[in-house]
This record gives sequence, C-alpha cells and structure tokens, in this order.
Amino acid sequence: MAFELSVVIPCLNEVETLPGCLERVRRALRTSGLTGEIIVVDNGSTDGSAAVAAGMGAKVLHVGSRGYGNAVGAGVAAARGQYIVVGDADGSYDFLEIPRFIDKLRAGYDLVQGCRLPAGGGTVTPGAMPFLHRRWGNPMFSWLARRLFGTTVNDIHCGLKGFRRA
Repeated sequence: MAFELSVVIPCLNEVETLPGCLERVRRALRTSGLTGEIIVVDNGSTDGSAAVAAGMGAKVLHVGSRGYGNAVGAGVAAARGQYIVVGDADGSYDFLEIPRFIDKLRAGYDLVQGCRLPAGGGTVTPGAMPFLHRRWGNPMFSWLARRLFGTTVNDIHCGLKGFRRA
C-alpha cells in the first residue's frame, strides 16, 4: 500500500527523546488527515530505542552500516509515500510542522527545508547549536548555497526536511 507521506526518523540511542517525536508525528498525521507511515531507522542502538519505536507502532528498519547518511538512505529507500519527511530523533525538531511541509510540496515545491535560525523564522534553543555554527558556519554555508544555486534556504544544515519521492 502506498501512502501520501512517509516520515523517516534516523535513530541512534534516542530512547529518551524518541517517544515524544513519535507522538508528535502521530498527532500531525491525525490532525491533518494525512495518510502515512512512520519509519524509524535504527543504526545500532543499544538503549532499547528500536523496541520503543516498535511498541509505539512505527515500522523499525535496522541498518548495520553506521552513519547518518546510511540510515537516511535506507529509510528513504524503504519509504512508500508520495512525500517523504526526514527528521532527527533527538527532539530538536517539531514534527507538528509536517502539515506545513506537505502544503508546500502539494503546491509544487520539490524540497522543503526547515530552519532553526532567526533569519528564516526559526529559533535556536539554548545549547542546541554551538556558537560558531550558529553565527558563522551555518549562515555562511546557507549564504553560499543561496548565492551558487539560487535557493532560499536559510539553514542548510537543518535536519528536518521534506521532498517529493519523484
């Protein structure tokens, strides 16, 4: 069965924050009327994260090849949705924003990127991003992407993003 949305959540030892993430995804699906699946991609957790995800109804995909890119790639390959939203399991992103991402994708955008920086309307919570990343690295790389590729991205490193399967 194909879904309108697949939410892919890479996970490595996130037992403390994962339940809140999963609940917010489920609430976003329920309140927006979206049909979807939640895929937690476990990348070798030793803290019971995979069992928690399965117990909360998520599809759990075990990926032995370590690394964030391997986890995201495997999750996207397993996703059956027309749209895919990827977000980290560490609780740093608000999955309740999913309907806003889907609205943009339905409007024809190929990629919707979240933003934690004030330049894009976001907020960086205290301690969530090192000073140099917040004030120099991320803004500089985001500026470079805007300059070289004509994007409107303000937070190139944000881990919450949505895109069309196609």
